[in-house]
Amino acid sequence: MNFVEELRWRGMLQDIMPGTEELLSKEQVTAYLGIDPTADSLHIGHLCGVMILRHFQRCGHKPLALIGGATGMIGDPSGKSAERNLLNEETLRHNQECIKKQLAKFLDFESDVPNRAELVNNYDWMKDFTFLDFAREVGKHITVNYMMAKDSVKRRLNGEARDGLSFTEFTYQLLQGYDFLHLYETKGCKLQMGGSDQWGNITTGAELVRRTNGGEVFALTCPLITKADGGKFGKTESGNIWLDPRYTSPYKFYQFWLNVSDSDAERYIKIFTSIEKEEIEALIAEHQAAPHLRLLQKRLAKEVTVMVHSEEDYNAAVDASNILFGNATSDALRKLDEDTLLAVFEGVPQFEISRDALAEGVKAVDLFVDNAAVFASKGEMRKLVQGGGVSLNKEKLAAFDQVITTADLLDEKYLLVQRGKKNYYLLTAK
Repeated sequence: MNFVEELRWRGMLQDIMPGTEELLSKEQVTAYLGIDPTADSLHIGHLCGVMILRHFQRCGHKPLALIGGATGMIGDPSGKSAERNLLNEETLRHNQECIKKQLAKFLDFESDVPNRAELVNNYDWMKDFTFLDFAREVGKHITVNYMMAKDSVKRRLNGEARDGLSFTEFTYQLLQGYDFLHLYETKGCKLQMGGSDQWGNITTGAELVRRTNGGEVFALTCPLITKADGGKFGKTESGNIWLDPRYTSPYKFYQFWLNVSDSDAERYIKIFTSIEKEEIEALIAEHQAAPHLRLLQKRLAKEVTVMVHSEEDYNAAVDASNILFGNATSDALRKLDEDTLLAVFEGVPQFEISRDALAEGVKAVDLFVDNAAVFASKGEMRKLVQGGGVSLNKEKLAAFDQVITTADLLDEKYLLVQRGKKNYYLLTAK
C-alpha cells in the first residue's frame, strides 16, 4: 500500500516536500505528528491527524504520536488570534495518559512488530533544557528574518490580533523545530506530518536539522477540514464533539455523523474511515442513486462510532435513534441510560411533576392537563386517548383516567408522553 497515494485519493494531502515519496518507497520510515494536550480527551478535530498516523502504520511505517507537553505550556500561534492558557505538569501528565488510551484504539502500541507506534512527550526532553543552552544550541541556527517570514507570525504582527505576539509564542516554531531535530537524532525520525497550518513550523524544523548536522528530513500536511458550507468542522452549538463519552455521549457522537450533509458525507467517509477505495466509490454511487436513504451518512456514522467507542455503543445509539424516529418498544426505551435518554429528548418540552403526588397515584388526565400542560384540555386528551393517539413510555394509554404511579417512572425519575406520532413531552418527578 502506497502511503502518499492513500492520502491523495482520500483528500488528505495538502503540501508535500520534494523527495518524500521516494523516501517512503525505499525504506521503513519513522514519522511524527504532534497532538495538543490541552484537554484530557481528543475531539474530532484531531481525528484527521490520528487517521494519518493509522494509515502510516498500516502502510508498514513507524508512527510517533507526540504529545506537546512543553509546547502546550506555551501555545502555538498558528491559526490563533490570542494566547492560550498555560497548563501545569500534573495536568499535562493526566491529559497524556487519557490521550494514549484513546490513541490505542487507532494505533498498535503493544505488539512486537518493528513499526510499533510510540507515544513521546516533548516535555521530557525540554524540561531540563536551560534557556542559555537553548539559545546557544538552537537559537543561533535560525535567523529572526527566517522566523518573521512565516505566515503564522506575519498575520499576528500585521494587526489581526489585538494583543500582537508575545516573545513566548514567537519562540514556538523553534521549540517545535527542536522536536524534529531531537527525534531525528534519537529515533531516526525523517518525516513530520500535521495540518496545513503547521507547514511553517514543520519547515523550520527541517531547516534546523539541515543547519545543525546536515541531515535531510521531509514533511507533508493534510488540509484543514471544513464543512461544505464553509463552517468550522467538529463544532456544534454545544461545543466540541469529544471522543470521551463523559463529554459527548456515543448517541450524540453518532448523531453528529448521521446528520452531515451529502457532500460532506462523501468527503468524510474517505477521511475518517479505513474503508477501501472501491467500496467507498460503490457506496457513493449507491447514495447518489437514492440520496433520501442517507446510506453514506449511516455507514459513516457506524464506522466512526464503532472505531471510537464500540459496536455495543453503536447499536445502543441506533436503538436510541429509533425511539425518537422509528417504532421502538417500551423495552428499548427502558434500556436507555439517563444520559442517553436526556440526549435523545433534548429540546422536547419538559415539565416537573410532584413525586409525592405520583406516590399516591394520579389520574393521567389530571397529570397531563393540570400538572403538566401536555394537553390544552381534558376533552382534547380524552378524544386522543380514545383514538389510540397517546402513549406513555412507548405504550398506548389504555384509558384517559388510568392511574399513574412512581412504578411507571423511567430511571425512577422520568415519564415520556407521546401525543400523536411526533410530539414528545418529558416529565421529571421531583
